[in-house]
Amino acid sequence: MQSFSGEVAIVTGGASGLGAATAAALAAQEMKVVLFDLNAEAGAAHAARIGGRYVAVDVSDPSQVAAGIDAAAQEGQIRVLVNCAGVGPAAKTVSRGEAHDPALFDKVIRINLIGSFNCASQAAARMAAGEPAGADGARGVIVNTASVAAYDGQIGQIAYAASKGGIVGMTLPMARDLADKGVRVCTIAPGLFKTPLLESLPQEVQDSLGAQAPFPSRLGDPDEYAPLVRHIVNNPMLNGEVIRLDAAIRMAPR
Repeated sequence: MQSFSGEVAIVTGGASGLGAATAAALAAQEMKVVLFDLNAEAGAAHAARIGGRYVAVDVSDPSQVAAGIDAAAQEGQIRVLVNCAGVGPAAKTVSRGEAHDPALFDKVIRINLIGSFNCASQAAARMAAGEPAGADGARGVIVNTASVAAYDGQIGQIAYAASKGGIVGMTLPMARDLADKGVRVCTIAPGLFKTPLLESLPQEVQDSLGAQAPFPSRLGDPDEYAPLVRHIVNNPMLNGEVIRLDAAIRMAPR
C-alpha cells in the first residue's frame, strides 16, 4: 500500500460536504492538508479543526490556482490532489420558450470541468518535479469528483451533466499522460449524497430522493465518500478508473 504520511494533500471545495469529509480523512492519515475554497469563514474553521491550512482559491482562475499551489508547496511536497469544488444549478436547454442562459452554462463548465483541470494539471506538474516515493516510483495521486449525472443526467442538468461528463472523459487520458511521471489519476462518480445543496431541501424531499437508491435506500454520507478517496490514494493499482459510488442508483429523467 502507498503511504504519503507527512506530505501535502490539497482538497478543493474542502470547506464543506464531500471535500470537508475528505480533508478530515486525509488529515487523520497524517497528511498535511491544504483546503482550497471561497468560503473563508468555513474554510478557516475546518482547517483549524483538522490541523490543516486554508487558502482562498477560485479554481476557475488559473492564476489563483497557481498561487494556491505555491502556498501548498510551502507545507512540503505535494502528493495528493482531490477535486471536490463544484456547482450544480438547474436549467433546461429551453424553458418557457427561452434558450438556456449561455453565461450560466459557461460558469458551470468553468468551475466544475476547467477548475478540475486547472488544479489537476498544476498540481501534477509539482508532483512530477518531486522525488519518487516507494518501490514503484510513485510521485502523487489525483482524485477527481464527477457524478452519476455524467451518465444519467436528468431534466434540467444539461450544464452539470456536461461538466461531469467532461471529468469522466479526461480521467483515462490524464492517467496515461502522467503514467511516466509516477502520478495516478482516478475519478469518483457519487450518486445522491448529503451535500449542502441537498441538505438545504426539506426533509421529505431528501427522504424521497434517498428512496430512489436500490440499497441502501438513503442519501449517502460524505463520510462514506472519504474512505474511497483514501483507498484510491493508498492502493497503487487504482489508476485511470471512474468509480460509481451510488448505491446502484440509475437516475430517472426527473
